[in-house]
This record gives sequence, C-alpha cells and structure tokens, in this order.
Amino acid sequence: MIEIQGLTKRYGAKTAVDNITATIRPGLVTGFLGPNGAGKSTTMRTIVGLDRPDSGSVTVNGKKYAKHGNPMHEVGALLDAKAIHTGRTAYNHLLAMAATHGIGKARVNEVIAMTGLESVAKKRVGGFSLGMGQRLGIAAALLGDPQTLILDEPVNGLDPEGVMWVRKLTRQLASEGRTIFLSSHLMSEMAQTADHLIVLGRGRIIADAPVSEILAIASGTAVRVRTPQAAELANRLSRSDVTITAVEGDLLNVAGLASAEIGTAAAQAGIVLHELTPLSASLEDAYLELTQDDVEYHSEVSR
Repeated sequence: MIEIQGLTKRYGAKTAVDNITATIRPGLVTGFLGPNGAGKSTTMRTIVGLDRPDSGSVTVNGKKYAKHGNPMHEVGALLDAKAIHTGRTAYNHLLAMAATHGIGKARVNEVIAMTGLESVAKKRVGGFSLGMGQRLGIAAALLGDPQTLILDEPVNGLDPEGVMWVRKLTRQLASEGRTIFLSSHLMSEMAQTADHLIVLGRGRIIADAPVSEILAIASGTAVRVRTPQAAELANRLSRSDVTITAVEGDLLNVAGLASAEIGTAAAQAGIVLHELTPLSASLEDAYLELTQDDVEYHSEVSR
C-alpha cells in the first residue's frame, strides 16, 4: 500500500505537486493520469525517495521508502528505462542489481524469462530497441518480487503483444494482493487495465475513483436511434434538456434521455425503431473533460 499525505513539491517558483493526499491500495491496478507537467513523475519519484518533498509524507507498506531494510523486496519501480549502463549486457545489469540486494542468480534468470528477454540477455543494452529497454526496466522492477510495483509509462515503445503482456502481468500481480501503481498516456490501454484511477491536473488531484465512476463523469453520453421516421421521432422527443443530432437520413443521436424513455415515446407514437443503442463515453472522453481546464501546455494546429 502507498499512502500519500499532504504531499507538496516545489522547484523554485513552480509547484509541481500541490498538497495531494491519496491511498493506493493492494489488490487493485491503480492508474495515474494527467496532462504533461501535471506532477505525475514527480509524485512517483517522491514515493521512492528520489525527490524530497517540501511538505507532507509518503509511506510504502507502512514505512518511508528509505526506512526499508530490503527496499527491492518491498517496492519495484520503473521510472526511467534509459537509466542503465549501456555497455553492460541485460543479464549483467540485472545480476549487479541482484548482488546488491542478496538476490540469487535463479531470480535473475526467472525475471529474464518472465519479460521475454532470453534472446537478448547477453547483448549490450546500448543496442536495445525502446521496447526491449522497457522490458529490461520491468525485469529490474520485478527482481525483488516486490509487494508494490510502480511503473511510469510501462508500455512506451512496446508492440501490441508487449502491451497485452504488461496488461496481463499487472492484473495477475494485483490479483495476488500486490499494489500496482502505473501511469500511461494510452487511454484505451488504461481502460482495459486499471481498476481505479487517480487524475492529476496542475499538481492537484482532480479525480480519485473507480474507472466506472470516472466514466460516469463524462458528459455527452447519448443513445443512437435508427428509424425510418427520424424527423417525426425528433419532434416527439424535442425539449429544452434534450439534444438531438441528425447523423444521417434515418439515424439520430439523442442526449438527455435514457434508451427506455426513447423506446417508450416511440411506441406511444407508433414509430418503428430499427436500432436503439446506448453510447457510453470512453475513458478518453472522461479524461479530456476532467482535464480540460488543467492542461498546462497547449498546442495549436495551423491550417
């Protein structure tokens, strides 16, 4: 378990993390989302003692990270997959890490197999692709068989098979009662992987809830209705709190009414329906709505 209490971190005049409090619980995959510059990486670095907070505290499994006698057995972290001596082989890199924590060669071989690195284990890291570097970083995080796993953008550079592997791995570890805390910019992947989400904006928590609740926050959910009497149905449903969009000749999107209400109104008017499909907002929709006022770096598209 990771417990964050009143955490604040400043860099000069900039407040990167602004008095946040959260609990990342075991048995769940907790996703960490936010725009660039929101404070996600700073928070993760503070958890493992790489940054010192200006105020507040963070404990992992009941202690500050620095107080754990065997930290790799408690916390595994992937924060920067490039932070590896490029002249070493993958095997020697993991072996050196293992030696400093009393971990045997058998575990090194085990994590190499787990992460699919057998064919490149004896090759120098400097020649690795981005995806292979990510796999090595995950292998290093797993080396101590930790109870808590912190992964910053773990699927960056991975092919579809690798992305699916990370998804299965994190969910399997969570099912064993471990604490899994990961960030990603891939909304579709987070929607399939995470059970709970913490969304950060300008250094503050703007949402901390199960994925289902985050999705419910999104506006614009609608019902797709297909009928040969589209104009008649639109007139029947029209009122100030209902938005009706004509998509094509026989297709409408109706926002503000549940599908049951639309079906009942159509039946009462003798209108034939060929389709009545609730449209749920995606995680990307919910995320963009939550963070629309908290994006620090905006881009402009020239025409």
